[in-house]
Amino acid sequence: MKIAVLAANGQAGQEIVKEAVKRGHEVTAVVRSANKSQAQAVIEKDILDVTRADLQDFDAVVTAFGAFTEPLLPLHTKTLEHMVSVLENTGIPFYVVGGAGSLYLTEVGGLTLAESDGFPEAFRPLALAMKAGLDFLRSSQNVNWIYLSPAADFDAEAPTKGTYVLEEEVFTTDAEGKSQISYTDYAKAMVDLIEDGSYAQTRLSVRW
Repeated sequence: MKIAVLAANGQAGQEIVKEAVKRGHEVTAVVRSANKSQAQAVIEKDILDVTRADLQDFDAVVTAFGAFTEPLLPLHTKTLEHMVSVLENTGIPFYVVGGAGSLYLTEVGGLTLAESDGFPEAFRPLALAMKAGLDFLRSSQNVNWIYLSPAADFDAEAPTKGTYVLEEEVFTTDAEGKSQISYTDYAKAMVDLIEDGSYAQTRLSVRW
């Protein structure tokens, strides 16, 4: 498969590229500066400058975009709006590295983690900004988007286990009450979804 990974220089982006390349896929990194990933090809552009012509030959497009300072948080929605305009009516699946804060506590449509009293205040603005991006995707009818939320503890330093549990939209934990996933196992889950190709306009979550 030919896969484009936007924001491939970030930690999640680099791991997704590495996993896809390891499996023999042709991967192109879309980055604003010199490529740091293992991608075989590079498009050096800001996400907001990417065009339909740039992506028309790909079998799947992934965005691993992340903004973490408050003035930049609206970019979580703005970049998704742009990518939907680029990919709508193309049939190209669009995979989004999401956040855990928008997972529902008990039932779909109910209270989310980010809206709950116990959610860390320091992370609430980021979580709500990412939820706004997901809400926008839900309103997009002409794009085959797939949004993958990581576990609450999305740990770049955690070891690779090589396994994961794929869940739907309600927050779950393991038998010990933990919600954790490494970046490497998240990347495995993402590439598995790309290869599977059966999901569209769906939010899923992944944990150990």
